Amino acid sequence: MKDHEFRPKPLLTKREKEVFELLVQDKTTKEIAQQLFISEKTVRNHISNTMQKLGVKGRSQAVIELVRLGYLEI
Repeated sequence: MKDHEFRPKPLLTKREKEVFELLVQDKTTKEIAQQLFISEKTVRNHISNTMQKLGVKGRSQAVIELVRLGYLEI
């Protein structure tokens, strides 16, 4: 791809994707925070930001939408 061609911004940041990949492995917020060396509040913020981007109201809905869009595999 040439430098001047448009590339759409990815829906998720790298960290948001990491958080949801761990979430679908049935990890708790605390376990995710420990594994990624971030606070539990930061984990919750990543989840909340992703839900807002997707326009959904819960973690489960976010996971379903991310799988549908091809961002996650179960």
